[in-house]
Amino acid sequence: MLDIFISDKHKAATPIWQVRSGEVDGWCASHAGPGAAWVGTSGFKAEAGKALLLPDGSGGLAGALLGLGDGSDPFLTGALPAALPQGDYRFAGVLHGSAAKAALGFALGTYRFTRYSGGKRDWPRLVLPHDVDGEETSRLAAATFLARDLINTPAADMGPDALAAAAEGVARAHGATCEIILGDALLDENYPMIHAVGRAAAVAPRLIDLRWGRADAPRVTLVGKGVCFDTGGLDLKPSSAMLLMKKDMGGAACVLAVAQLVMEAGLDVRLRVLVPAVENSVSGNAFRPGDVLQSRNGMSVEIGNTDAEGRLVLADALTEADSEAPDLIIDMATLTGAARTALGPDLPPFYTDDETLAAEIAASASATSDPLWRMPLWRPYDSWLDSKIADVNHVSDGPFAGSITAALFLRRFVEKAGAYVHFDIYGWAPKAKPGRPVGGEAQGVRALYDLLKRRYGA
Repeated sequence: MLDIFISDKHKAATPIWQVRSGEVDGWCASHAGPGAAWVGTSGFKAEAGKALLLPDGSGGLAGALLGLGDGSDPFLTGALPAALPQGDYRFAGVLHGSAAKAALGFALGTYRFTRYSGGKRDWPRLVLPHDVDGEETSRLAAATFLARDLINTPAADMGPDALAAAAEGVARAHGATCEIILGDALLDENYPMIHAVGRAAAVAPRLIDLRWGRADAPRVTLVGKGVCFDTGGLDLKPSSAMLLMKKDMGGAACVLAVAQLVMEAGLDVRLRVLVPAVENSVSGNAFRPGDVLQSRNGMSVEIGNTDAEGRLVLADALTEADSEAPDLIIDMATLTGAARTALGPDLPPFYTDDETLAAEIAASASATSDPLWRMPLWRPYDSWLDSKIADVNHVSDGPFAGSITAALFLRRFVEKAGAYVHFDIYGWAPKAKPGRPVGGEAQGVRALYDLLKRRYGA
């Protein structure tokens, strides 16, 4: 359990009250004294994420108020660790919303990316509410921190080799196996598109293959896009578009976070994680627009744009995932700008033609406050991927529905799995919120873990 949590429910601790806009006067009326007087003096209006320390009249701290605004954000408790002095605290009064989410928000508020800029900070501690599982909450926070750290690390220190090392570390910590197919061995093992995308980089491409769980358990395979930096290839991105391309392995980071949760919780699944780890770089042997690549499943793929490399490496990995006919394949990828245009940075779309699975994902997203939105695998757009010289072009020839056509391309490489879903995530928080600083973000991780717990619970 995280050391910011106290499991002793009876430990003396300073109270924290959560107050919505419009409830300040009521709180003051029921808490007469120096604290209430200070609320009036300070002009506190319970704005979302605003914290107010309450003096006790003798130089000490009587408690704190946390503003919830309209109460729509369950993780505003993420503002507390930075706002409170060191000490022990507990939630008091009425908790608006889930106590578990309030505790998780508090934990998420302790995240800092410190690899290059400073050491560990001593945080205030929280007495866990009576009905909160501290171990589970700690697991969720640790998985989020894993994904954020991986995404936030610059590409110079998070290339395909470092991403593979991180995956091996997760595997070792949980008794999983992890095999790596490296460089030209990708051609020998028939992963030609992973090799083609990554061959121009100084660090060789590779396929990471993690396995865990009893052999005869239900099979769940996670596939994560591991493009550790994306220049755009010969269809070179402008410099402004490269600034965040260290996050292009966000899909890999998120599936590793889900895998960590699954293994720590001991869910009864045969888990497999496949991550094609590459850098899409530029050199004399880079793949070109107009090239035709052979894929692992035998389909020939015309290259319409080298900056749409993620779906190529995913296609080979999905073919391998599908070869075992697992019960469920989940892929996650920072795939298209079109998804951001449609839904913005905070609401990742997902694609599946399994109605039951779609309903389950929506329910888990709602239950965990991990927003996701279903988008259609609109079959009439499939013809937009037609090629005159190959079986398929990997991009359409028009400006519309780019996220949908990318999903339709990937869908062609899954035939045997019981169910399949594709997530087009952003993997980044462009604007700070309490507990969610600007930087890498673990999108869809809580929702997918909840889905897998409901299906294969320990």
